[in-house]
Amino acid sequence: MVDTCPLWVSNPIYTIMSLQQIDFSKVLNDEQVYDHMMANYDQLGKDWINHQWRWMNAVYQAFKDHYKYMIIISLVEKTLQFYDQMNIKLSYEQYYSKNFLQIDKFSITELCEKLQLPKETVRRKVLELEKLGVLKRQKKQIIIDRRSFTFIKPENQMKYTAGYILKISEILTKEKLYSKKLEVKMIENVLKKNFSICWRWFYRMQIPMIIGYHDMFEDLTTFHVWGTVCMNQAFNYTAALNKRNGSNQTHDYMNFQKELFTGDYNTFNEEMIRGDKAKSNGVSAMSVSDMTGIPRATVIRKCKFLIKNDFLRLNEKKQYILTGFNVRRVLPYQKLIFKNKAKFIRKVLNLLTIS
Repeated sequence: MVDTCPLWVSNPIYTIMSLQQIDFSKVLNDEQVYDHMMANYDQLGKDWINHQWRWMNAVYQAFKDHYKYMIIISLVEKTLQFYDQMNIKLSYEQYYSKNFLQIDKFSITELCEKLQLPKETVRRKVLELEKLGVLKRQKKQIIIDRRSFTFIKPENQMKYTAGYILKISEILTKEKLYSKKLEVKMIENVLKKNFSICWRWFYRMQIPMIIGYHDMFEDLTTFHVWGTVCMNQAFNYTAALNKRNGSNQTHDYMNFQKELFTGDYNTFNEEMIRGDKAKSNGVSAMSVSDMTGIPRATVIRKCKFLIKNDFLRLNEKKQYILTGFNVRRVLPYQKLIFKNKAKFIRKVLNLLTIS
């Protein structure tokens, strides 16, 4: 179902008094957020890639298995959906005050459909989570024991997300589309105060993204490895872009991604042209392993797949860099991701407006 209701209509957070205080001319819509994210991507690209990479690291580190984590947050999202539908708002502290989460009418089939994974894969991962003591099944119910994975709490993630939302708010403020002056701590506090609804929005952004990348790369470890190479190249690109243009010139999304993925930023200055430094600034399998915690042998195996399928290539130093093929294959899907991202950020910024 398409989410078309304004935030203040679809959610009980907004009281009658809040409605009376809202300046409706300042309320954002999805298109405004999306258009300005795309138009200012050179200012946001590195931070977004870093934001998502940090989240993927947290996904993997929880169980050293991306899919176990995805099963857990899919179940958690179901509880958040229930709270939302029942007009219950829980803060971060309230939500994590209890050691157990109970999900009624648990179904392997429902999980398979939500995550678009084979039934046997989901069944095997659920059994492994039961052996770890994280899940316990009781007939049609399933209980999540939070004591077994306290490190999954999104304490750090909320800080990274708040920082990214702040950057977008600053861009919208410059365009006179958003007027409230924000700080990272303020955003983080609102996320915590309205945790059950805000983190449902967050998962509704992230879960479809992960499903899509699973389909594109055939498994999430491969995507994680590719994303790490992408982050390294994004940082190199941003440094080269700033050196060439300073901080005043804006590159929109298509130009940013084209230059990022094809390595056109080698032409940004003579030193790079002579030494081919941008292309040489790849990343080794050992570095990817150190950054992600994924075993080096697994990284090498996944990189071979990525090279074979033209997602990566080796430079002269035998380091991994992106290929131009990424533009043709990844960009159309990236735009769908950004539509979901715009929806999430629009909701949080509108919530901040009345908080």
